[in-house]
Amino acid sequence: MSVLNVAMLPIQTFPKWPVEASTAGFITRIPGVDTHVDRDAALLRLNEQHRALLDAAGCVGQSLKTARQVHGARVVVVHDAMENTAHLSADGLCTNCPGVVLGIYVADCAPVFLHDPVHKAIALLHSGKKGSALGIVKCAVRLMSLAFESAPSDLRLLVGPCIRPPHYEIDFAKQILADAHAAGLRDCEDCGDCTGADLKRYYSYRMEQGRTGRMLAFLALP
Repeated sequence: MSVLNVAMLPIQTFPKWPVEASTAGFITRIPGVDTHVDRDAALLRLNEQHRALLDAAGCVGQSLKTARQVHGARVVVVHDAMENTAHLSADGLCTNCPGVVLGIYVADCAPVFLHDPVHKAIALLHSGKKGSALGIVKCAVRLMSLAFESAPSDLRLLVGPCIRPPHYEIDFAKQILADAHAAGLRDCEDCGDCTGADLKRYYSYRMEQGRTGRMLAFLALP
């Protein structure tokens, strides 16, 4: 893994991700921000920094779309930059609309990046223990097929940083990859990083007993 060398900003990038076709990144722990509070308070404290880091990553002027994550398997389509998704109960977003930045918040659950280079569509998923058990990756692949005519064999998938054994009893990253292969994906990668193993770099709900910040995974078309 590598970190963008823009004043040493806390943005993790993924060398094998196709940067010419989409912008993908992972905003890690932000030094100097007290996040030893509940989730909503932590996000409020991190919001301004997250927006500034998105701009630094090349998403200036693009509309960030998030949803109300509920540890389920629902994935929704973002149709345009004006659409309001914040009130939707969903753990995945997909779009083929330039100018939209898909975002999910995680603190041990896995961000899952999906990209269809043929039909120029993307999806970003929040997949922890429950979402992985419910098969959110398979749900996303089906929706992308219906909404964008994406063929599973064309999709690229990346599992971002998440908690893993021995810091957590379940290896849901392994389940995500198994579901992706079962759905017909061929190009799948796991970054392998564990959020529970490096609290200087990542927030971890499990290791910090629920009172911590959230990382922001983001994905956008050019």
